[in-house]
Amino acid sequence: MIGIKKIATYIPSGRVDNLARAASLGSTPEQVSERIGFRQVARVESGEGALDMAAKALARLLQDAAVDPTEIDALVVVTQNPDRNIPHLSAELHGKAGLQTSCACFDVGLGCSGYVYGLSVLASFMQANGLKRGVLVTADPYSSIVDMDDKATALIFGDAATATLLDDAPMYSLGRFTFGTQGSEADKLACNDRVLFMNGRAVFNFAAVKVPVNIRDTVALNGLGLDDVDRFVLHQGSRYIVDTIADRLGVDRAKVPFMSATYGNAVSSSIPLMLSELMQEPANARMLLCGFGLGLSWASTVIQRKD
Repeated sequence: MIGIKKIATYIPSGRVDNLARAASLGSTPEQVSERIGFRQVARVESGEGALDMAAKALARLLQDAAVDPTEIDALVVVTQNPDRNIPHLSAELHGKAGLQTSCACFDVGLGCSGYVYGLSVLASFMQANGLKRGVLVTADPYSSIVDMDDKATALIFGDAATATLLDDAPMYSLGRFTFGTQGSEADKLACNDRVLFMNGRAVFNFAAVKVPVNIRDTVALNGLGLDDVDRFVLHQGSRYIVDTIADRLGVDRAKVPFMSATYGNAVSSSIPLMLSELMQEPANARMLLCGFGLGLSWASTVIQRKD
């Protein structure tokens, strides 16, 4: 059974202080801290792109897991902002990291739901083809498409990358997945002429209505109840979104952490950034993962610590 072995992360050192610029964007420090939740957002360094971030996350993973690049059988990269459209980012990363020529590489063009989708895609691909070790990378420098004067997006999105090792001797096994898409609302979060647009109210309403239902369905599909879940690891859309979902589930907010105050909504990287910390706590034996956003789309699963 293929599952999660280890996660490595890369967050650029650059930060934009949301509290300092709140007034210039028609907000207040209190609104930033209590509702948006992101006191700072991470920003790539000058000249740093998606490939650079992905390569740093992958290099850390290989080092931390003591895995040789030639042992990787498959590489999947989740991104919507590659440095260029052709060739695919996973191929460029393959070359930069020195992976074996027999390593399968492809990209998945999803945003905030992309990590959970990617787990299912890569694990299924590996099991179907008898592969032993694969890596799921997320890298999406949204700062390249955010208008820094747009209150709806400039206080939200941060840059980051992660690399997740999947293998047949995992720390966490993967449960059954659920997915969904509301394509009729796709224009509520879209990139037009290389500038990101977000209808914040519409995205919030979508998350508040769809996500709690999906979480309940996913927990039931895995033969569990909400009380059986130690942590609900939700995409970090904003503090208000995370707290609202917790309240609508009737779950203690302490079990639904908001952990991204110092780097922002990192899109497909938000869930693995949290998992890299939460996996280190033995008490988190069973965790619900839920990604939701651009598409509008959502995906959930339950992961279980192996004995």
